[in-house]
Amino acid sequence: MRILAFSDLHRDLNQAARLVEMSADADVVIGAGDFASMHDGLEETIEALSGITAPTVLVPGNNETENALRAAAASWESANVLHGTGVTIDGVEFFGLGAGIPVTPWDWSFDLDEHEAAERLSSCPEDGVLVVHSPPAGHVDASSSGDHLGSTAILAAIERTEPRLAVCGHIHESWGATSQVGPTKIANLGPSGTWFDL
Repeated sequence: MRILAFSDLHRDLNQAARLVEMSADADVVIGAGDFASMHDGLEETIEALSGITAPTVLVPGNNETENALRAAAASWESANVLHGTGVTIDGVEFFGLGAGIPVTPWDWSFDLDEHEAAERLSSCPEDGVLVVHSPPAGHVDASSSGDHLGSTAILAAIERTEPRLAVCGHIHESWGATSQVGPTKIANLGPSGTWFDL
């Protein structure tokens, strides 16, 4: 399975068009949140991405809500919006959880606290693909000042379920970074589009 994954488009319609072109070679496409910027531009960004015909997994970032993303993607036939839920594509289980985790300092942000995140991650399957907006604590989560801003609940879920792959975004300063937890490769994606062979 060839996977094209990205995060944090933040209304970049030119990059969305490039991702649509790239997706012609993908079996599955993953969008790990933050299609909008502070809740603006979600519909146009999803519309620009909706030319992707491969099965697509989307999770909300902290810049859009779950309900807004579901509404924006309602007519995109190949898209699956996940938030504490999963979908099976070609025999591989994908599980997704969006939002900023832990809670961010911004009052406009769509966030979950660690307890809420742990509850929603409790049904995460073993040996699947984990799609989260926020990184796990201590992995691909470093800010420009070196602080680790990731989620302990996401880290615990990875340690428990040992996904084949875990992808995230959210912390822009760590775009392109990779890490490993047990057998699980973890990647902070960014908007450029990253390829994985599963």
